[in-house]
Amino acid sequence: MDLKIFIMIVIGYLLGSIPSGVWIGKLFYGKDIRDYGSGNMGTTNTFRVLGKKAGIIVLLMDMLKGTLTALLPLFFGVQVNALLIGLSAIIGHAFPIFAHFKGGKAVATSVGVLLIYNPIFFCVVWAIFLTTLYVTSMVSVASMLGFTLITIISLFFNDTVLTLVALVLTIFVFYRHWGNIARIKNGTENMVHFGLGYKHRLKKEQAAQHEQKK
Repeated sequence: MDLKIFIMIVIGYLLGSIPSGVWIGKLFYGKDIRDYGSGNMGTTNTFRVLGKKAGIIVLLMDMLKGTLTALLPLFFGVQVNALLIGLSAIIGHAFPIFAHFKGGKAVATSVGVLLIYNPIFFCVVWAIFLTTLYVTSMVSVASMLGFTLITIISLFFNDTVLTLVALVLTIFVFYRHWGNIARIKNGTENMVHFGLGYKHRLKKEQAAQHEQKK
């Protein structure tokens, strides 16, 4: 392996390993978000535990880890696929050395890599994710369904590397969300407080309370 490629992979992994949610929580809120909510160190749990402002900051930081890593071939002047180098940040986020190898689900970092690798596909990804999130009000469903659709759509870009990486990430995202799948089936999955799914659940809960009062 070329020394520069090895260095880029190490830098990417270390960037990905930065536990943004944990550090923001401890530094500014005096909380370790792993002790609250889902126990995850990612963006979704940050929103849940620390609020909107902290959640947006962590989202941007997690995306930036992927973006900076994908830019490393440009910085080092090496002709290598940026998506493959970006994988090191995704692995770092999922298995961070700075957080005992217990990381997040790597969705935001993956999207950050796509911003550099294929800006058009990046926009497609965000459109799919936000639409699915609005319909279901569940980040887990938006992530799993989103990555599945992303893998299918990638076939139309005639990019074998993109399709293979998207497929691997889809499998990984499903694996990381295995516990969420059970909660989705029994209707107890956490929801964001907006969108059609949240409104539907709210109406059901209000109707159930109304029936109890009769």
